[in-house]
Amino acid sequence: MNFLIRILLRFLPCAGFELKDMNRIQGGTVTLWLYKSVTDSLATMIASGYFDPVAELVRNGDIIIICDTNVPTIDMVTVTSADGASTVTVLNGT
Repeated sequence: MNFLIRILLRFLPCAGFELKDMNRIQGGTVTLWLYKSVTDSLATMIASGYFDPVAELVRNGDIIIICDTNVPTIDMVTVTSADGASTVTVLNGT
């Protein structure tokens, strides 16, 4: 039964972070990322914890360019949580 539910959920539009939409553009002391969402608003994406699935990848000071295809807009946020933190927090720098 769980298998069927997981298959059905893949075809339903739902809000939430999608790893496939996160791309690393440039690395170094500060890493630049690009994230594009087709379902979530900017307010949802800058909420604390939205980027938790990539907590092991992002570091304090990294920059994420967010493409909100609903509006459409582009915003830049800075990761403000400590490296390796379980909850990823960002600050909208637009």
